[in-house]
Amino acid sequence: MSTPEPKATPIHPGRRPYGAYYRRMDRLTTEPDPELTRVGPGTPMGEYMRRHWQPVCLSQELTEVPKAIRILGENLVAFRDRGGRVGVLERHCVHRGTSLEFGIIQQRGIRCCYHGWQFDVDGSILETPCEPPGSRMKDNVFQGAYPAFERDGIVFAYMGPPDEKPDFDVYDGMVLPEGTKLVPFSNIYPCNWLQVHENLIDHFHSAALHNNMTVDSVDAAIRAGTSLGAGFARLPVIQWIATRDGNGIAFTAARRVSDEKVWIRMTEIQLPNLIQIASVAPSAAELRHTTVSMTRWQVPADDENTMVFGWRHFNDEIDPAHFGREEACGIDKIDFLDGQTGNRSYLEGQRAPGDFEAITSQGAITVHGLETPARSDVGVYMCRNLLRQAVRGNAAHDSTRDAARRRGEPLPVYTSDSVLNIPRRVDGDDDELLAEVAAKVFAIMKECDQVPSAERKAHAKRKLDEIDGGVR
Repeated sequence: MSTPEPKATPIHPGRRPYGAYYRRMDRLTTEPDPELTRVGPGTPMGEYMRRHWQPVCLSQELTEVPKAIRILGENLVAFRDRGGRVGVLERHCVHRGTSLEFGIIQQRGIRCCYHGWQFDVDGSILETPCEPPGSRMKDNVFQGAYPAFERDGIVFAYMGPPDEKPDFDVYDGMVLPEGTKLVPFSNIYPCNWLQVHENLIDHFHSAALHNNMTVDSVDAAIRAGTSLGAGFARLPVIQWIATRDGNGIAFTAARRVSDEKVWIRMTEIQLPNLIQIASVAPSAAELRHTTVSMTRWQVPADDENTMVFGWRHFNDEIDPAHFGREEACGIDKIDFLDGQTGNRSYLEGQRAPGDFEAITSQGAITVHGLETPARSDVGVYMCRNLLRQAVRGNAAHDSTRDAARRRGEPLPVYTSDSVLNIPRRVDGDDDELLAEVAAKVFAIMKECDQVPSAERKAHAKRKLDEIDGGVR
């Protein structure tokens, strides 16, 4: 008896030439992923993010008047009282709803302009001047407030359950090498947080968007201010790795610099929305071994707007040629590439598109069901899966923190640029060689989990020296 031929899977009409008529129904019926993209109170992702310290504004935005902010779908107000303490309160006064963005900053706390109720930074009521003498109102009512503090020019708030407040994570790249200066910045994206975040794990776009595939040549991209430099123009050999027991994801991007040298670039994301980026200087492919040049949080203002907050790291090790410009970092501006904000004209964006155009043009919330996944998207889909597991409470304990916290030290970070003397494989697959070298470099950085903070750099360089020139 003959085996019947399997039936061919019918091709979706929208995947044929001139198929837009059929795809329109997909666009009408397919919705954004509610588990990963919705961030308001009570949503899965919103509640997960609230259990981490989040940047909410830059310190320079706290002046003699309050700052209205919107974070995770909540309208808040941030201020620094005259005693120097930072407060993050619900924006509308608990009394009659007047916005505290019109409040009067006090020596201690803030006073509502309408009836003069004065609130401390923890939300307790200090005065209710319009109430009768002896009123117990202030003993029984609180303005909604979140714990907050400042670090290196950024205001952070914790918006989760008070009894579950974690320590703020300090990584060694934030304090090392000695003398590192962290310069704060923000960028505004009118779209969902996840597409901003995923852009950073998608390293293939550095060769396409930021180099010779969007303009006539790398030189033209450099002139347009949208190129990371010729070294990034080469398509890398990329591997994505789940890190920190499933609480993070890193990629290794291996490129051949010359017949004798390879460059291994490593960048890591810590869930839910922190990324630490290696060098953004054009000389990155010439650096022997360096770590973090930029720390960024992609913070949802709401479902359709994102605030990027971060630090540019300035030191002679990460940027020996002093490519970076501190004065170009600040409120909705960053120094390393044009096209990071919406401050250019529409025509400029069309002629030399940058990250801003690529990300925001996906729409207010990218609909994953309309995507066409490809091999180059492995990291993006891995990141989504790890986020989904974390949101559902299925992520394992992050054991990489334990040793550092026992010693009271900064946490290790895998982000790095490493250039090694590895000759081209002439009688085999050179891409396979690049992948082997990248795996060895990642293993070295992983070893640093157990190394004291002050010794991590020297340990990594010593181990890199051992494989330098020795992989064939």
